[in-house]
Amino acid sequence: MTPDSYLTNALLPDGRRAHVRIAEGRIAEIRPADRPLDAPVPTTDAGGDLVLPGFVDGHMHLDKTLMGLPWRPHGGSGTRMSRIENDKKVWPTLPLGPAERAGHLVDLCVRQGTTHIRSHADVDLEGGLSKVEALLAVRERFRGQVDLTIVAFPQSGVMRCPGVLDLLDNAVALGADLVGGIDPCEIDRDPKGQIDGIFGIAARRGVGLDIHLHEPGELGIHSLQQICERTEALGLAGKVTVSHGFCLGMVGERKADETMARMARCGIALATHGGQSSTPPPLLRLRAAGVNVFAGSDDVRDTWSPYGNGDMLERAMLIGWRNDFRHDEDLFAAFDMVTAAGARAHGNATYGLTVGAPADLCAVQASCVPEAISAQPPRTWVMKAGRIVARGGVRLDAPEPINTHGGRLR
Repeated sequence: MTPDSYLTNALLPDGRRAHVRIAEGRIAEIRPADRPLDAPVPTTDAGGDLVLPGFVDGHMHLDKTLMGLPWRPHGGSGTRMSRIENDKKVWPTLPLGPAERAGHLVDLCVRQGTTHIRSHADVDLEGGLSKVEALLAVRERFRGQVDLTIVAFPQSGVMRCPGVLDLLDNAVALGADLVGGIDPCEIDRDPKGQIDGIFGIAARRGVGLDIHLHEPGELGIHSLQQICERTEALGLAGKVTVSHGFCLGMVGERKADETMARMARCGIALATHGGQSSTPPPLLRLRAAGVNVFAGSDDVRDTWSPYGNGDMLERAMLIGWRNDFRHDEDLFAAFDMVTAAGARAHGNATYGLTVGAPADLCAVQASCVPEAISAQPPRTWVMKAGRIVARGGVRLDAPEPINTHGGRLR
């Protein structure tokens, strides 16, 4: 049990200066900085740093990363299927398994302030449940430092690979948290079959879904409408995510607005990586329509992309840059996408700098959230459930109470 302690002299995202009381791993009180503290609770000085809620990386592929290995030239051509086939050739040749490589990336994410990750784990006929099993091991290894949600992801397709539906069902029984899907028309050429299959598992197992949708234009809109219809019919509002949704940036404004309004009515969220597309979905319009838009790193130096570093503060900057966010209110929207919106998508009722929320926090030297997004300062420290898990860019093997170092955090 974490003892009570005050984190003093903290600058909060809303501009307040405050003392934050932490008890049993949660925020117990937020007291104005000019109000005297109650003795004899120990105090730890935040030094005026900007204290932020822990970041939520809502879309990652931990099983694909090449972290921990020497630089490897990118393989495959520009098509999605070529990358899928390239994976099957590359993975058996790697000197480190998926759990070891994923561990290197999770270590980096924790050091940079991420306290929750949603990762897809490939489920296919060649590898079976091996990637899910690897991420379950990673989840145990980093328990108490980061929360890991696992999506059983049929990267190679569902209906075109008979037997994958059974594997997806077994993955959830094994411990995966969500059922995945991918491009029902383009990959499977059987949208009804895929959507029936994956939604059937989700309904039977009582879990949610996260469906990759790269399909362009009207084709993607058709798939999205089918996803909305099935979500509504099965009462899965708030439990379904569409990842990418590039089609929403490829159709006319009226069609896009109608589809976004239906997504909002159905309680379907959208996960974005904020880049790598000539036609990104209209993120601010999605938010205005009532769709919960959250963000993730997607591929991080892996078999699909040489880019990425798992830094969600940088991801907020990339989202803002890619979408021409210039005003502070838009930068706060990007910040929401890498923090609270992701928490909402994971069903976290309490999150952030609020009483009752887990004390999942990190700190940077900045005067405000927009400056932090623009300047990209290093994380001074990272806290999970009221204990320090990283300090000065180094992850701690064993989390420490916040007042371990004489009441100072830097």
